[in-house]
Amino acid sequence: MPLPSPFAAVRGRLPALTLSPLSRRRLAVFNANRRGVWSLRLFLVLFAVSLGAEFVANDRPLLVRYDGAFYMPVLRDYPETTFGGLFPTPADYRDPFVEEAITARGWMVWPLVRYADDTVNRDSTRPFPAPPSWENPLGTDDQGRDVFARLLYGFRLSVLFGLMLTISSSVVGVAAGVVQGYFGGLIDLLAQRFMEIWGGLPQLFVLIILASLIEPGFWSLLGIMLMFSWTALVGLVRAEVLRTRNFDYVRAARALGLSDGRIMTRHILPNAMVATLTFAPFLLSGSVTALTSLDFLGLGLPPGSPSLGELLRVGKENLQAPWLGITGFLVLATMLTLLVFIGEAVRDAFNPRKGGL
Repeated sequence: MPLPSPFAAVRGRLPALTLSPLSRRRLAVFNANRRGVWSLRLFLVLFAVSLGAEFVANDRPLLVRYDGAFYMPVLRDYPETTFGGLFPTPADYRDPFVEEAITARGWMVWPLVRYADDTVNRDSTRPFPAPPSWENPLGTDDQGRDVFARLLYGFRLSVLFGLMLTISSSVVGVAAGVVQGYFGGLIDLLAQRFMEIWGGLPQLFVLIILASLIEPGFWSLLGIMLMFSWTALVGLVRAEVLRTRNFDYVRAARALGLSDGRIMTRHILPNAMVATLTFAPFLLSGSVTALTSLDFLGLGLPPGSPSLGELLRVGKENLQAPWLGITGFLVLATMLTLLVFIGEAVRDAFNPRKGGL
């Protein structure tokens, strides 16, 4: 007789992860869209690789063995004196003196590309921008920096910026739409007039003015763009709430004495989130495009930051190096295409005509 597993009792106490019939139908509709499924897989793979960009493209070794001890320069700084150098400054592992000292008493494991996003190829014998080679698979830009490394770091920066802007815009936009649609009346009237005035402002000129007053940075640029991006979801959520607030279960909850905040969060907000989830991939693609446009115009991230917009601008300024513009265009077009395909699959999953509701 086999002995019972020691984890059987624990498994019996844990709640099983089950999906509701509605969630299963939505998931089945999403999986039926093969283009959206493969786009999601490819996008997640690219994003996962970019999250570990330091382990793929870096000017520091992944692992160093020196005098019988192991070091991981990719994770922390080590002074040059650790490897027999003369100065207590952080070691430059591309320096021939440091490289010789380490290989004489050990070895180094380098990443696939031995350049970070800001590393200049000072050993190149070709003028910058240099064409693709074995050392620089996608060539170098006008300052001698590896294009592949800057694309990898720039892809991560663009996606993270887009995700944070999408999430923050959704939170503000959904909250404003729920309040407008639920209370209606004077609150809805005043909010609608404010949004008409706010939406009529010339966003590009406002961004130019604010960029000249505030030092450009990741967080400051995120806050400036949030000022205008939150309005995208307000109309959708407001219309959904205006329809939902007259349902019987909402009236019953109000008759039972539930507070307005509880009714909005527990009974109305789940329905409003359908429009948010459907629109989220398109918001993300729009956020990435906005950041790329600002970087292309020189109004985005600080100079030197790895970004797709800066690569496109460098390609425009160096038409004799067509690999710069072509590479930036292909990466940006691929990213936006994948996001659009994912958005279409999510939209189909929540489409009531296809079983999503």
